[in-house]
Amino acid sequence: MAKSKIADDFHENVSGVTGQYKSWFLDYASYVILERAVPAVEDGLKPVQRRILHAMKEMDDGRFNKVANIIGQSMQYHPHGDASIGEALVNMGQKDLLIETQGNWGDVRTGDDAAASRYIEARLSKFALEIAFNAKTTEWQLSYDGRKNEPVTLPMKFPLLLAHGAEGIAVGLATKILPHNFCELCDAAVKYLRGKKFELYPDFQTGGMIDTTNYNDGKRGGKVRVRTRIEESDKKTLLIKDVPYGVTTTTLIDSIIKANDQGKIKVKKVTDNTAAEVEIQVDLAPGISPDITIDALYAFTDCEVSISPNACVITDQKPQFLGVRELLTLSVDKTKDLLKRELEIKLAELQEKWHFTSLEKIFFEEKIYKELEKKHETWEKVLSAIAKAFEPFRKQLKKDISREDIVKLTEKPVRRIYKLDIDELNAQIKGLEAEIRQVRHDLNNLVDFTIAYYENLLKKYGKGRERKTEIRLFEAIQAQQVAIANVKLYVNKAEGFIGTGLKKDEFVADCSDLDDIIAFTKAGKMKVVKVADKAFIGKDIIHIAVFRKNDERTTYNMIYVDGKTAISYAKRFNVTGVTRDKEYDLTKGEEKSRVHYFSANPNGEAEVVKILLSPNSPARIKEFDFYFESLEIKGRSSLGNQVSKYAIKSVKFKEAGKSTLSGRKIWFDATFGRLNTESKGEYLGSFETEERLLVIYNDGSYEITDTELTQRFDADKIITMEKFDPERIITAIYLDNEKLQFNVKRFKIETTTLHNKFLFIKEGEGNRLEAVTTHPEPVAVIKSGRGAQAKSQKIKIAGFVEVMGWKAVGSKLFDFSKSVEVEWGQKPEKPKDDSQGDLFGE
Repeated sequence: MAKSKIADDFHENVSGVTGQYKSWFLDYASYVILERAVPAVEDGLKPVQRRILHAMKEMDDGRFNKVANIIGQSMQYHPHGDASIGEALVNMGQKDLLIETQGNWGDVRTGDDAAASRYIEARLSKFALEIAFNAKTTEWQLSYDGRKNEPVTLPMKFPLLLAHGAEGIAVGLATKILPHNFCELCDAAVKYLRGKKFELYPDFQTGGMIDTTNYNDGKRGGKVRVRTRIEESDKKTLLIKDVPYGVTTTTLIDSIIKANDQGKIKVKKVTDNTAAEVEIQVDLAPGISPDITIDALYAFTDCEVSISPNACVITDQKPQFLGVRELLTLSVDKTKDLLKRELEIKLAELQEKWHFTSLEKIFFEEKIYKELEKKHETWEKVLSAIAKAFEPFRKQLKKDISREDIVKLTEKPVRRIYKLDIDELNAQIKGLEAEIRQVRHDLNNLVDFTIAYYENLLKKYGKGRERKTEIRLFEAIQAQQVAIANVKLYVNKAEGFIGTGLKKDEFVADCSDLDDIIAFTKAGKMKVVKVADKAFIGKDIIHIAVFRKNDERTTYNMIYVDGKTAISYAKRFNVTGVTRDKEYDLTKGEEKSRVHYFSANPNGEAEVVKILLSPNSPARIKEFDFYFESLEIKGRSSLGNQVSKYAIKSVKFKEAGKSTLSGRKIWFDATFGRLNTESKGEYLGSFETEERLLVIYNDGSYEITDTELTQRFDADKIITMEKFDPERIITAIYLDNEKLQFNVKRFKIETTTLHNKFLFIKEGEGNRLEAVTTHPEPVAVIKSGRGAQAKSQKIKIAGFVEVMGWKAVGSKLFDFSKSVEVEWGQKPEKPKDDSQGDLFGE
């Protein structure tokens, strides 16, 4: 019996402690969520931020205060240490919106910390004083120790949460709201009030570029990609001009050095030249392409980061996940309500002031003050007499006269009996009536009043707060295509092993540790594997190479014998996509099938081979040539065409063939400034391997380049891009600013160097390219004058201008005038993509 009672008591105590732990954990979690980590939707502030601003308002006298003093004042309201207050204060100061700073406040771009709190100063900005404080509309509560009052939330009349952004980690909950642009928030608020649609996208102090394709209104599951701007100073030097949000110059440089150490990029030196503006100089290793390096920096370093927003706010004492548009509409609605309350308070104050001023006027104008000169027994009777004297004038008033009104009148100086004072009171009443009418008008037109409020904020504080982060689409960068070859690949063909660790075996090629490797065996098997220290493919490897997915030009030519029928087949095929580590059989699948001949051709070449049949075969012709060009290119699983039903002794290469593939069709996508083969952008034509591109820029230079898809172009600077023909004549018209005349020249491209720009107009300050064309018979249309005085003249350039060297100055065409415009009479000839058919149905 005693043992049973002890057991019951033990279980009761355990369950009690368990219950207390559950309660304590929930209390702690709720406290962290509501009081520390997550901002309130009403004013967009966490409690520590709200207490700092309230303390600064109490201290505000227009002058700067030591941050150490502000921290001390804030500790009257915030029950935590000075470190958390100081950190929050510096964070708000660096955002340069609510707080004006003085001294060294650090730098979000470099990660430099602010100076000690005793050395730096701060005060509330004029913007903060206008939008965040109004004691009459603030709800108050006792501070943590009950000694003082603090605001429950500040009466914030601006979407501060979206302007500042917010980040916090609570217990089982996190929030991440990205900062948005001040001017765009004001514009969006106006659009919402007018019933129009609006969009909001992040904007960062650090600048850079952002792809908002998957922003998802800032909700959970969304994502933005943020990049630095990287400029090509020259072929050996890159300049990084800003940092992505959340990244500092120090961490960015560390990520570049790490990628270099891992062999993903090759740089010679990284130098931080950051001063007033961010500049990180990246010196490239010899022979390294700057275009590929830019892509590699985005792919392997913090030059590009992905940020996942998670907009969580406190609403009605509960955490709630909302989108940025909903947060804005809630803020605007809250602002409209606060403005309404302020107008109602102002109206009541004006009406009260009108009432007393009217009383004062009647009191002196109607000589009611003389009741004070009469002998009354008591003071109360004096007041009653004055009240009775007002009876005839009550209809002129809008509310009853209180005892307090009369007492206040008796305290007025007698000098008010002068006419000038009466006139002044009349003027005051008229002014008050005008103000009352205006306030009532604003209340009746509250939406228009709120719109004017936001427009005024934009006008007063919007200068210098324009968007810093450029919104643009980012191209997808395939890491394998831009990775630098950082490992050496070896093969043991007989044993069937490949890998980077087989250093005693045959060297294959330099490759990246991100690459896939394709290998073929004598048994007609194929496998694609990841680069590894050692991997087994199969015995008797006959070909090994780096595999490029979706490569439709590399063509494999193969002759094999079927193990069951002894018939030999020939086939041509591509390998565009496979399952990694899966073995594929390229024969009919019989056990003793063997490959007679195999070749890999990067551009679809079809060679000629000599086939020798077995001397014992009954075939009449035992030696003949086989032309691979007679075969169509099919899939890897095709059986192929029969070559011979007799046993083959050997197949030997006889003669190289030409490519059986048509030229590679290339497009230029101006959105990304990239060449592509996916039909995106402007069609440039079909290019053979040796054919080149001509690019003419708006600065009067041209460049001959190859069709490598990894190149980057600044589309805004390009006038024309087309297939290069050395016999084609270029016609250019440019301004010679020194002589104030337009010159014209016709020339052929004589340079052969690739990837170098050549200036073909006269060098000089103010010289500019006006028009350029490659049309064989160009006609220039010269337009001059304005309106009714406008004139147009057509000139056939080829008729009077000879073809000259590309360095020639050219011939005078006409004198310079600001009203002159030049254009071509013919549209440029564009190549036609025959595979698309006739787009116009002709």
